[in-house]
Amino acid sequence: MNPVNLWLGRLRWLAHPLALAPLAWLLWLWFADDLTANPIQFITHKTGKTALNLLALSLAVTPLRRATHLTALAPLRKWLGLWGFFYASLHLGIYLVLDYFFDWQLLWLELREKRYVLVGFTAWLLLVPLAVTSFKRSQKRLGQSWKKLHRLVYLVTPLAVIHFTWQVKSDYREPLVYGAAVAALLAARLYTRYSKT
Repeated sequence: MNPVNLWLGRLRWLAHPLALAPLAWLLWLWFADDLTANPIQFITHKTGKTALNLLALSLAVTPLRRATHLTALAPLRKWLGLWGFFYASLHLGIYLVLDYFFDWQLLWLELREKRYVLVGFTAWLLLVPLAVTSFKRSQKRLGQSWKKLHRLVYLVTPLAVIHFTWQVKSDYREPLVYGAAVAALLAARLYTRYSKT
């Protein structure tokens, strides 16, 4: 076995504490009473951005694995995606519980009137079946349909970028950087899929 693959295989477990680091940081800020003047907005923003980062990283795994022949990277795609779903669910939960206190009438109004809310919720809904079927048992049961289902991630991540872009009120530089990065990752994924080399 390639020694780099062996080394990566042994260190894959580090993906989990690293994925938990943003949550640990938020908890630290909470206990330190340092969550800024608008703590709900701050943690909503940070959990949403962490979800987007992890989903983008999950898109990067396959092109990177094929370019480097580091097969030990492959399992990271699943775990990055699942951690992305975790933070996306946390992001949604904070919005539902802390921002609106389960005021379903107001939430329904927000869903109808604010397009970024609708797009974000759609992205989360599409992530649910991906998370539920991420494990080997589902992969065996669904067969070829599993691959087709999990291609939804190529729709989910751009939707997450659109959600981020539409909720920004003035400075669009950061969401545009995310958009360019995700577009590049999708292009790389398509290239590695259809390239003969």
